[in-house]
Amino acid sequence: MMTDWPFAEDADRDDPLTRLRIPVTGVHPRWRYVACFDRESEDRPTDAEAAMLASFIREYIEHWFNQGYQRRLAERALDVDSGCNTVIFHKWGPDDWSYRLDSWQYGPFWVPVAPRLRGGQHDYRGPWKLSLVDVMDHKHTIGDEPLPRSAQWKAAHPDVFPVAHADAPSCTTGDTPGEDR
Repeated sequence: MMTDWPFAEDADRDDPLTRLRIPVTGVHPRWRYVACFDRESEDRPTDAEAAMLASFIREYIEHWFNQGYQRRLAERALDVDSGCNTVIFHKWGPDDWSYRLDSWQYGPFWVPVAPRLRGGQHDYRGPWKLSLVDVMDHKHTIGDEPLPRSAQWKAAHPDVFPVAHADAPSCTTGDTPGEDR
């Protein structure tokens, strides 16, 4: 793989996800990765989920960075930028994902909360079990619907996101598009 590894013990150099530019770290990474996978997860991503994680990182890079900076990022072993608020993804089991932002200090540690806390006093939104796509949609949601750029990215990448349909219910409200609440 790479001979120079600047991330020391923060990111796992030899993890198979690293070949896809997905850092595998702990829940408090020291570097500002675009996104990473929590090495303490109870389950590993499937190949399809790994492709989604890599695509999530790619969407962020293409959305926020100009082409010159994108070329500079590509020269690094992993995608890091001091302005990133790292998204950490955790997999509890099949189709059971959560995320957190590195800057979070208050509120639930994971969204949705850990399975053992679901339905309890710290589960503010109800007992959820969300797929990786649903967790990504939740991360990209302001108000009731995911940001248009997220839906456009998924629609442009059906090989990675084959179930992204315009008429699918919202993962945050359960409403179908155009439905009155």
